[in-house]
Amino acid sequence: MSKDIEDNNKELDFKKTIEKATEFQQDMLRQFSTIQFTAFQNMFSSLQGFTNYNAMFKTNVQTGGRISIPEAERQALGIEEGDLVQVIIIPLSRKKKSNSSSNTTTTNTGSTNNTNTFKG
Repeated sequence: MSKDIEDNNKELDFKKTIEKATEFQQDMLRQFSTIQFTAFQNMFSSLQGFTNYNAMFKTNVQTGGRISIPEAERQALGIEEGDLVQVIIIPLSRKKKSNSSSNTTTTNTGSTNNTNTFKG
């Protein structure tokens, strides 16, 4: 009879161990889900902030490496002279180099061609 009691105790201990392991796994999954949800919230919040407070436009590099922010973008973002802004540069095309000492660029604006010559 003591063997039956001992077997029952082992069976109960085994069941308790399985229940504790199951609870631990469920708790771990809940914590992981919470961490994952928080990470996604932070990512989407960052993306939302990025899209609400920026402008994207194309511009040409001018003499001395200067670029201009178009007036519409300055107004939309409330940028004024002297404000500090961050610029990310992605070259789209390069000006073709000529063999002469001066650089000539030609722009086609519909029916007319405009040619600008810059002495280098």
